[in-house]
Amino acid sequence: IRNSTVKGEYLAWYSNGLTLENCKIIGTQPFCYCTNLKLIHCEMIDCDLAFEKSEVEATVTTPIASIKNPKSGIIQVPAVGEIIRDDPQSQGQVIICSRHSCKISI
Repeated sequence: IRNSTVKGEYLAWYSNGLTLENCKIIGTQPFCYCTNLKLIHCEMIDCDLAFEKSEVEATVTTPIASIKNPKSGIIQVPAVGEIIRDDPQSQGQVIICSRHSCKISI
């Protein structure tokens, strides 16, 4: 999916092989339980509890309210309100990059 606005609760749960590029994503608890998920230069508006138990490679251009237990992969974001890690199987990395530096949260 390219250059689109996608809005909804529980967006794309259990999807496999989904790629979004230059999209605006709006809604609560997006992209949970996904495999082979890619987000390329996407905005995430009003998104919380994102990426739970997902295999994801994401470059997000806006802050995310919260990210919960990404299973694997890398999520790059300019800011995140909360990173929830209450599952020992959660191995995904969150990289917070501002203009001046990047910080990795494992």
